[in-house]
Amino acid sequence: MTRLLVLATAAWLAGTGWAWAQNGTIRGRVDVELPSPAVGRHLDVAAHGTARVRPAPDRRRAVVYLERAPQAAFEERRPARARIDQRNETFVPHVLAITVGTTVDFPNNDTTYHNVFSLSRPKPFDLGRYAAGRSRAVTFDRPGIVRVFCDIHSHMSAFILVFAHRYFAVTDDQGRYRIDDVPPGTYVVRAWNEAVPSAGREAVVRAGEAVTLDFVLRPSSGPAPRDVQP
Repeated sequence: MTRLLVLATAAWLAGTGWAWAQNGTIRGRVDVELPSPAVGRHLDVAAHGTARVRPAPDRRRAVVYLERAPQAAFEERRPARARIDQRNETFVPHVLAITVGTTVDFPNNDTTYHNVFSLSRPKPFDLGRYAAGRSRAVTFDRPGIVRVFCDIHSHMSAFILVFAHRYFAVTDDQGRYRIDDVPPGTYVVRAWNEAVPSAGREAVVRAGEAVTLDFVLRPSSGPAPRDVQP
């Protein structure tokens, strides 16, 4: 009887969110030491030779994630949906982080045709050409980093980081991030950016507490590694 009472109490506490409250948070800021990106200028044939200004992608965005997540995290597979717009001949957002099984929509909100494709090993695909107002989708079923391009506009690119768990975050405009509901334990936390080597730091998460972990990502003399496995 006592055992049954304990199990029933534990189930009730989990249902009220008590178990979630015993987890912790990892938060902080990522500074990426890169020159400020210049606004690109692109010659539009349809504009009869006039220069067309398009927004430059935010290449300071970073993705922060747990290198090894709790084992239970890999069992939490929920179908999800995300979106990358094609607007002003730019992928928006330039960096997207998702979990395995997520379907990403690629709507064409431009006035021209686009052809979204990738040759990346985790998910090669080619959506073919489609007009303004149309949308096509891809489901990402393997973890890894997927580089996305447009076959018509060579200056367009984006990154999709596909994770086998949910313990990750994309930095905001100020470089801040926050990963909630992390079970107590010791983890290696990594910060990734497309143009510089990634960095890792150890974090000890305690029940109900927040850990502050800041990163500074700097360029190196060699090319930035892009084979990080989320």
